[in-house]
Amino acid sequence: MTTAPTPHTPPAPAGTAAAASPAPSPVASPASSPAAFGLRLSVVADQTPDSPATAGCNSSSTRTDVSREASRARKVAAAKAGADLRGEVLLTLAQLRLATPRQLKELLLPHQQGTDHVRRALRNLLDESPALVGRTHRAQQSYWYCTPAGLAEAAASGELAPTAGRTTGKRIAAKTGLREHGLALVDTVVAFHQAEVADCADWQVEVAHPTPAGSLVPDGVVLLADGASAFVEIDRTMSYARLVAKLERYDAYRNAPPSGRGNAARAPRSHWQETYAGPSLERPFPPLLFVFAPAPRRAAPATREAAFHERARRVGSVNYRLTVATTTLPLLTRDGADRPVWRVVGRGHGEERRALAALPKAQ
Repeated sequence: MTTAPTPHTPPAPAGTAAAASPAPSPVASPASSPAAFGLRLSVVADQTPDSPATAGCNSSSTRTDVSREASRARKVAAAKAGADLRGEVLLTLAQLRLATPRQLKELLLPHQQGTDHVRRALRNLLDESPALVGRTHRAQQSYWYCTPAGLAEAAASGELAPTAGRTTGKRIAAKTGLREHGLALVDTVVAFHQAEVADCADWQVEVAHPTPAGSLVPDGVVLLADGASAFVEIDRTMSYARLVAKLERYDAYRNAPPSGRGNAARAPRSHWQETYAGPSLERPFPPLLFVFAPAPRRAAPATREAAFHERARRVGSVNYRLTVATTTLPLLTRDGADRPVWRVVGRGHGEERRALAALPKAQ
């Protein structure tokens, strides 16, 4: 779902011929292009570069020279890793809207013990002028999001899928309900990423889909490792009536008439067929995956999941035109997205849980 960045021509090395010829007359430098602005994603390190050697070192010692060169090489490698992490942090926040340092560490540095590297990258992004990220503090926890300048730089890199209406996470981070909903979605992304079911870069958040009844806005759309897609809905506090209404909105999207006129080689297609079915319409309608997350003063996720099944199985399109499967966030994060944690909605499926790959296909 990400697009390849536009190739950039590296600047010619400076300082090689300056001493051999007089300095040219000063000329005004052209304004930086958006693409050049995006280059900073991969070339700015998140730590101080190596300091010059101290005068008076024993340069005749081979051992000292080798040690110094090895140390310099390690520092250069660390600086490069820091620069790469800085860009990945910014892109991840632009894509998912907000995250905690722990979540970013799980996505970008899963084998690291702590969050020090991620926090250093976040601080450097915050210290930019203008700042590329912002943060909100609540209950001794920090929640990070992109600023408008950060979104512009992430978009200029060419690494983000073009999505209309991409917004910062500032409003979401400031409101408790929205923040906890957004963090539950990121925890779901982490579970898919750790199970290698989908990379964290293969998610889109709150992208509008047209239907005859108005826009359908899934919480997330994920491109799975097998090339198929899935819609993901996070529930913490939504009423069952609204959840069922959203199922009906998916049914309207599934059955929307084709758009466009088609041509001699191809019949006209609906939006979902153009977007998700593939060039030969070989893929069925994407499954709907509901993840029930904990919320204060609400029934436990497993209780809400069971109640949702009782209501959702009465929707006529479920178990036929729509494949709907549910899980709870604690079960998903404990066992993994690739394990039998998904319970299919519909008559005849009972309480059995299945792996994601074993879900039935929509007709």
